[in-house]
Formats: sequence, C-alpha cells, structure tokens
Amino acid sequence: MTIILPENYHAQSILEANRVTCIRREEAIRQDIRPMRIGFLQIVQTDMHDELNLLHPLGLSIIQVDPVWIKLRANESMEKNEIPEFYVFYEDALQKQALDGLIVHGTLIETTPLDHMPGWQEICQLLSHAKTNCPSTMGIGGGAMVLATLEGIACAPLRQRQIGVYELNNIYHYHPITGELDDTFYCPQNCRMGIKDSEMEHARAEGRLNLLAYGRESGYVIFETPDHRFVMHTGHPEYSAQRLLYEAKQIVNGTGFHVCAGFEMDPMMNRWRGHQYSFFTSWLKYCYIQVSMNS
Repeated sequence: MTIILPENYHAQSILEANRVTCIRREEAIRQDIRPMRIGFLQIVQTDMHDELNLLHPLGLSIIQVDPVWIKLRANESMEKNEIPEFYVFYEDALQKQALDGLIVHGTLIETTPLDHMPGWQEICQLLSHAKTNCPSTMGIGGGAMVLATLEGIACAPLRQRQIGVYELNNIYHYHPITGELDDTFYCPQNCRMGIKDSEMEHARAEGRLNLLAYGRESGYVIFETPDHRFVMHTGHPEYSAQRLLYEAKQIVNGTGFHVCAGFEMDPMMNRWRGHQYSFFTSWLKYCYIQVSMNS
C-alpha cells in the first residue's frame, strides 16, 4: 500500500518506479490510518541498498508501513555521513510508540564468532526485549544466524560460501507465515555461515524450533521458535536480481564458494519474486493480526 518516508529520502524515486506509493508523515496523519511501525536493525554495517530491498516487498502490501531504522552504539565510530540522521537507537524508537514488528538483517563476518562481534551484548539485550514486547522479530541472512544463536542453536562458518538461487520445499503448509508459499519455491542464498541439519532436527525434537522450509543443497532455510516470536530465514528473499548479480560477481573469481545447480548470471532471472512477495506480506499480516488482537 504505502511507505511513510522522511523528507528527501534518498531512494524514494526508485521505490516509486517499482510501484511503491511513498508519502510524508503529515499526509499519513491526515489519512487517519493506523500504520504498522516496523523496525529495521542492521547488525554489522549500514548498506543503503538493503533499505531499498526491504522496503520494496513491504511497500507492495495493502498494509501501510512506517519504517523505523535502528542503529547500534557499536557503530557510532563510523563516519557520521555513513549513517543517515533518521536512524535512532532502539530505546529512542520505543519512546513514541511500540514496534509492531522487527527485521534483523546484515552480513556476518565469518571469521568472527558471533559472541565476539561488535555490539554483541547490546544486540542480545535489544533482541531479548523485542522477543517479549514485539509481536514478531524476523531474522534474514546473518540476522537469522544471530536469532538462532540466541536460541542456543550452533552456527559455524561454512566450508564453502553458498551463492545462487536455491530450490526449497515448504514443509509446514498450515503455518500463518509460510502456509501460502508454493510447495516448491526458489530463494537467493548468500551464506557465509550455516547450521547443520542435525542441529536443527535435534532442536525440533526438543521442542525449541519449528522447521518450515528445506532445500537439498541448502538445508533448513526457514525456521522459527514455537511461539512465532523469532522467525528466521537464512536466505535473502529481499534481494533483487541486480543485487544477487552484484554479490555473485564479487566472489565468482575467488575460491571456496558453492554455486547451486543451474545458477546462471547471464541473464540473471528472478525466480523468487512470488516467494518474496508472499513471505513478506504474510509476515506483515501476521504482525498486524497480533497487534489487532492485543490492542
């Protein structure tokens, strides 16, 4: 439906060219529609391209979204012009109104253990609060690994980085978020860290995880805590074809990477657009329902 943006937002013209309606906060107030306040936390570095990729599928939903960009104190050492002024600390984001959902994303450094990464204690405290007070927190890519680690699931660097568009199977057809996904669908992967299938299945047997989607080459990609508070997707459903092509070209001349079967860069075909739309809109709908039930 609509994304509420600050004045002179750098990617507004690109969003509008991709069928996303953008309005100012003053216009949103006049419309008298209760928007969903969705927080975006990038765990390692600020990448403006990630903003665009995440806003696009959310902006195609019928639910109005008010994005709240969250920064970590561990990143304050960055040059000021690298973090836009509309980024706020987590506690400041909550002063005005609670978050209706939180997305955690970002690229991990595979040579650094998660509990040694900059701002780890801050991340733990933030996500512990979110799990209790936010209807749902979604981890994407490295964000999924962070959430999994907080749930006691062991993550480790992969022997070979995974890159490409992987085929996945929907293994939980009645789930409120993944239930509308095709039985078989495609999603980009750009993984430097992974979780063993045996680790996932052991956590499921103990009742600590629900496993939602699996791929023969990629393993378990979508999973969650049984209370639905943490939803984890180790792939990158938010990627555009251009973003995946860019990432692939960065490593294609290197060593130590695994390209999925049938992956071609020329031309780069988007085979995951339906998954992208369904996954994000279903998650947003789930958050909306939880907020409505508890208001």
